[in-house]
Amino acid sequence: MPAPPPAPASDRYDLAVVGAGIAGLTAALTAAAQGARVLVAAKGPILASASYHAQGGVAAAVGADDAPRLHFRDTIAAGRGLCRESAVRVLTEDAAARIEDLRALGVRFDDEPGLEGGHSRRRVLHVDGADTGRRISETLARHVLAHPAIDLAERERVTALEPGEGFRTERREVRATATVLAAGGCAALWARTTNPLGSLGEGIALAYCAGAAVADLEFVQFHPTALRGSGFLLSEALRGEGALLLDEEGRRFTDELAPRDVVARAVAERGTVLLDLRPIDRDRFPSLMRRLVEAGHDPALDPVPIAPAAHYTMGGVVTDVDGRTEVPGLYAAGECACTGVHGANRLASNSLLECLVFGRRAALAALAGSGASGPAAASGRESPPDGMGVVDDDVRRAVWEHAGLVRDEAGLVRLRDSPALLARLVAECALARRESRGGHFRADYPHEDTGLAGVHTVLRPGRPPALERWS
Repeated sequence: MPAPPPAPASDRYDLAVVGAGIAGLTAALTAAAQGARVLVAAKGPILASASYHAQGGVAAAVGADDAPRLHFRDTIAAGRGLCRESAVRVLTEDAAARIEDLRALGVRFDDEPGLEGGHSRRRVLHVDGADTGRRISETLARHVLAHPAIDLAERERVTALEPGEGFRTERREVRATATVLAAGGCAALWARTTNPLGSLGEGIALAYCAGAAVADLEFVQFHPTALRGSGFLLSEALRGEGALLLDEEGRRFTDELAPRDVVARAVAERGTVLLDLRPIDRDRFPSLMRRLVEAGHDPALDPVPIAPAAHYTMGGVVTDVDGRTEVPGLYAAGECACTGVHGANRLASNSLLECLVFGRRAALAALAGSGASGPAAASGRESPPDGMGVVDDDVRRAVWEHAGLVRDEAGLVRLRDSPALLARLVAECALARRESRGGHFRADYPHEDTGLAGVHTVLRPGRPPALERWS
């Protein structure tokens, strides 16, 4: 891959993209193909995103026995009554076209699709087994670096959004007609995480500080199979191929392909849990097997110890299905956005698909300049010193303790006093939802409330939490 050019001097762009994961790179290439001049700003290297580290595949109904309506049905079922149906319809109906886009760019998917939890068909497309995110990211990055209409600014952290004008970074002001925020999620706020440690939700916090609504931050997905003692993820594709979850006496105790929230809590309840990889063809996952051996395990001989870890942010900046936020000139896509597509529990391998589908749509809408979404654009602003507040090990331990797999009012009230803005917002959303649904489980409200089906928890600066239904 060619070396990136130096950071460009201040200038005005048609579109500025914050974040260089798959959503951001897709947005940049989409806009450049329309003749736009584009800047991509990333706080780290272009190949350091959560997308790059994603082991899961891309879900798409491309098989002869499959159809978008079946993918739609499975996504709705996984979302536990909270999915926004219009967003799910867009996701599942656009999927096949986005796969063809990747093939045209040079991505070579494995011959056979895989099966993962919650899917009724083998529809999860992988690249080199568990290297899907890496290979797609590398391909998109090559095209971004080669495109004459796209400038790249690596290791340049955005400190404030100025919707309609661009944003400020640690070094300069960037002027842009529209901005697409694609800065990833906040799973690294939790002490145990599968994400890069920089995944702290800074984009979500910056959007909130700029007046945008955020929603459903109580819903974080805990992946059930991270290697114990580290954040190394053992992909759900392993269980899709037949890997087993065993208790300390070697007995199966749950359906390995049940929804992730169910499996994660079942694993957490056991304390000591092992993932048995002996029944599967381990040669299909060479990079995972190599990493396990490097960590001192022999998956051919013995099951490996696992534990849940925070993995994916299902809430984020409120957008419509075209990425419009409630602030004119500001759009969002990927894990930092909340279209409602995942509901209360993301269906496996819909996340990379979300980046492709909504990254493209956000770029097209931003170039069209069709205004803000929702009834209350730019309703207020909040301005902590750096848009985020302090996130240290104490904060991360507190978030794990008080907003982990099982929460209650007492712990969430304590978390509401966190020095980190996003930790406070997570606590506010979790306190407002007095039920258990999907990735949000409250010990003091352990059952689903049928009256809260389809209801999203929305926070706007300067306002109390609102419970809203979205069309």
